[in-house]
Amino acid sequence: QVQLEESGGGLVQAGGSLRLSCAASGSSSSIDVMGWYRQAPGTQRELVASMTSGGSTKYADSVKGRFTISRERVNAKNTVYLQMMGLKPEDTAVYYCKVNVGTFASWGQGTQVTVSS
Repeated sequence: QVQLEESGGGLVQAGGSLRLSCAASGSSSSIDVMGWYRQAPGTQRELVASMTSGGSTKYADSVKGRFTISRERVNAKNTVYLQMMGLKPEDTAVYYCKVNVGTFASWGQGTQVTVSS
């Protein structure tokens, strides 16, 4: 079982930056993919960015060149980050961390990101 703790959301003006963090504890040594999803009101949850344990990344087309995903493992705890730059009002959503351990997936509680125009 993996427990996730997210932080870093908030309110920012268009063009600004935020960094989201998600710390995973529990069976963190078996984590493969770590990623970020987002869901705006009335829309489906969508992939923003993900990174495998080998370092391969995937980004939504809408965030390429503006968002950067990274991860680290310190003292048996895995943490994934999402550096968001050049934020746009359309980036407003609840952002969720997701980690995969084999065929099982764990989700964070979500953190609100609001970008004002």
